[in-house]
Amino acid sequence: MNMTPMIDVVFLLIIFFLVSSHLAQQESQYELDLPLAVSGSTPPPAARRPVTVSVLADGSVMVAGHSVNAAQLEVRLRNEAARVGSDLEVRIRTDRSVPYRTIEPVMVACARAGIWNVKFAVYRKRG
Repeated sequence: MNMTPMIDVVFLLIIFFLVSSHLAQQESQYELDLPLAVSGSTPPPAARRPVTVSVLADGSVMVAGHSVNAAQLEVRLRNEAARVGSDLEVRIRTDRSVPYRTIEPVMVACARAGIWNVKFAVYRKRG
């Protein structure tokens, strides 16, 4: 019995999972001083991983480690919504010093892409 094809498939699966886990870690590597939430609850775990949009302190918008503008973000979100479906979740991570006028284009891009499940990443206030 020739085991070469099975070994090839196993190696390809290992490479796939290593690359996909690296991309997942890349989205949360930006050091952001998230805002504090006084109220709210921890959402239940999502069936699918949300699309994480990071807005850095300098106002640049990052998706999957790439800087994008509002038009590029809208195209990306439309493509992802077409691929995943209507229950796509977008999680916005932003520095607490970023003004609303910088975050508004991200929210508008979500609305234009037909995505209504938008959440903000925050720290829970202790005490």
